[in-house]
Amino acid sequence: MCGRYASSRGPEDLAGIFEIEKWEPEEALEPDYNVAPTKEVYAVLDRPLKDAEDRRPVRQLRKLKWGLVPSWAKTPEGGARMINARAETVHEKPSYRRAFTTRRCVLPADGYYEWVTGEAERELEVEGKKKRPRKQPYFVTPADGSVFAMAGLYEFWRDKTLPDEHPLAWWVTCSVITTEAETAPLAVGPKEGPQALADIHPRMPLMLTPDRWDAWLDPARTDVDDLRSLLEPPHGLMRAYPVSTAVSSVKNNGPELLKELEGPEEGTLF
Repeated sequence: MCGRYASSRGPEDLAGIFEIEKWEPEEALEPDYNVAPTKEVYAVLDRPLKDAEDRRPVRQLRKLKWGLVPSWAKTPEGGARMINARAETVHEKPSYRRAFTTRRCVLPADGYYEWVTGEAERELEVEGKKKRPRKQPYFVTPADGSVFAMAGLYEFWRDKTLPDEHPLAWWVTCSVITTEAETAPLAVGPKEGPQALADIHPRMPLMLTPDRWDAWLDPARTDVDDLRSLLEPPHGLMRAYPVSTAVSSVKNNGPELLKELEGPEEGTLF
């Protein structure tokens, strides 16, 4: 799954990486090293500009809320639960299938955090014990330092309780597509602990390599089988390393959260 990630690149940097044609300075976000559900995040998408005579898709950097609210939802309250869409079923689930065919995006990140679920904890859960040892967080990022481009979907939702001119009348929300975690060895693994992403968690955000960005973002591509072929995850590109358990609290935020530890913190799993 993807429940927390880091995004520190600014709009100028992202504009160069993704060949952005349009972004609004007032939508600039501060670097966020502990992005959590319901926060505003950057998304790259191809869409015609509002009120423009030329209806060609324009590559934009937009500010969206993480947690997808389907256009048909009566209220936006379920968005916090819809932060992830499974690659295996995204094309058929009512909440995602329309966005999958016409409203796809890329969510840029430095990498994502995942908390290891070790054998000791699973045994405690089976036994029904309330007190569990602390989980050790790991940061997963491309080994070459490139952007972690997560496949995503976005959707529009209209708050009918507000007038058209109200700035909050329209919600634009997004979801991260996830896939099965790699079982092959990491490109760079920690000295001790998990040596594959599947050792940390059974699922992971689906990363798109640059050769698939244009196809994924193209709103003219609507064939389901064609789009599903783009969801084959790359292999052997990641590194993972332990980080401080401070990231477990959304109150903590700063570049120190990305600092690599020599090994798991005392009292944590793995």
